[in-house]
Amino acid sequence: MMNRFSRFILAPLAGGALVLGGLTACETTKRGFPEVSSPTNDPDALNRRQLEATSTQVADVTDGKVRYLVPKDQLAGAFTRQFGDGTSINKTIIRKVQETPKDKPVYYMVGMGLRNGMFRAMALPLQTSSDNSLYLNSNAPRYIITSVGCTFCFFNFERNEIVGTSCEENTGGSRCDLRVETNNAFFPRR
Repeated sequence: MMNRFSRFILAPLAGGALVLGGLTACETTKRGFPEVSSPTNDPDALNRRQLEATSTQVADVTDGKVRYLVPKDQLAGAFTRQFGDGTSINKTIIRKVQETPKDKPVYYMVGMGLRNGMFRAMALPLQTSSDNSLYLNSNAPRYIITSVGCTFCFFNFERNEIVGTSCEENTGGSRCDLRVETNNAFFPRR
């Protein structure tokens, strides 16, 4: 009797355990759809989409002249916020750097101002698209100059990259210190 009872109870339990074990082995993850819904073979269109998704267009270059799409006073306010230490930016420019005519030009957005009467500046490299639009990427580094006794400091370039600074006047004890930060919060994310 005990043998019949154990088969009657244990057989359905064993079968249920096998079914339950089989269900837990099934994959339950859900795969999403790609963000780009329509395939394209145009590399410029893909590059523009990637730039727009991670960057903000600030200007474009037409016939060698920079046309600002973000007003300079708005850029000055964003530089002041980016410093966040009381530095007041009163001048912004987008500067083209090109070591030789054969080199591809690199553009930097630069803000200049004062903190406690001392010169300060920040430069951010811009990305250039194939249609000569200039974008600021949120991952772009910040090159920050703080002067000690200098009335004006310059960024020094080598191969179109900022490598140091120099002081306008060479008086004893005057210098320009350069600090590089790895990213920026120039344009807040929406």
